[in-house]
Amino acid sequence: MANKDAAFGLKPIGKVGQNKDNQGLSEYSIAASTTDAIYQNDPVKVTDNGTIDVAGTTGSILGSLNGVFYTDSSTSKPTWANHLETSNAATDIVGFVSDDPYERFEIQSEGTLPKVNIFANANTVYTAGDSANYVSKVEISATTGTTAASQLRIVGVSKDPDNSELLNATTYATNVNVIAMINNHALKTTTGV
Repeated sequence: MANKDAAFGLKPIGKVGQNKDNQGLSEYSIAASTTDAIYQNDPVKVTDNGTIDVAGTTGSILGSLNGVFYTDSSTSKPTWANHLETSNAATDIVGFVSDDPYERFEIQSEGTLPKVNIFANANTVYTAGDSANYVSKVEISATTGTTAASQLRIVGVSKDPDNSELLNATTYATNVNVIAMINNHALKTTTGV
């Protein structure tokens, strides 16, 4: 049976090591009327205007978005959602981000994954999220396992029985779910924005 193709972005699964893991979320401002939609589990980055936005396929990552809270500009009602739609005019948007530098994430590989890519680095592959449930479709690039600085470090393969199939003795099948950590983390870089 092949691995199922069901990308879900960077899903936090727990921290490295034996320290307490409370799955805490940090709050960050999001600019009003941003042109980018941000879906649940999308990787986010810091911006030079003191806010967060959806991360690109290179550069540093702050963490993954869990949801947003804002006052709806048309109804004046407090609103929570698992995503942020484009052009949201609210001026008090707050994003809740899994931003611990030692958080581990589960993420789907966009192709086959050679076993030698475990402990190598790779960037993300961006696809707009699912408009039915507003969950990310970001994946990790399986073809660019490298020692060079990249966004994520692959640290293992998920135990998910639906997405951990081997293609052969040296390669995992397409869409394998990997365990990764943010390698180029915004809170661990020595330079500011």
